[in-house]
Amino acid sequence: MKVIPSLKYSSKHTWAKVEGEYAYVGITDFAQDQLGEVLFVEMPEVEDTITKDEDFGVVESSKVASDLIAPVSGEVVEINEKLEDEPEYINEDPYDAWIIKVKMSDANEVNELISSDDYEKGLE
Repeated sequence: MKVIPSLKYSSKHTWAKVEGEYAYVGITDFAQDQLGEVLFVEMPEVEDTITKDEDFGVVESSKVASDLIAPVSGEVVEINEKLEDEPEYINEDPYDAWIIKVKMSDANEVNELISSDDYEKGLE
């Protein structure tokens, strides 16, 4: 499985790419592989508030529908509209296919996420 060292991971198979007070959030390569072909991504609305460790949407695949669990808390400032037309992009490049951009309400939550090495160890 592919991981990106610069990202932070949750044990719920989501990642966060932190840029200042913002975080881009997506699902990991492992998660998309387990799901199979992604058919639909249910995303929150812009201005919705998400809460760390709670669901913020759903990824539906040919096998299963899976809740998306937030790695951080904050306000959704942008959704990846490309996924509305091309949900399979998550399968093609899960680390480029971010789902939401969040203005974090507590930047310290990032410190509770795990490194790429620890995430990989958790998969073994």
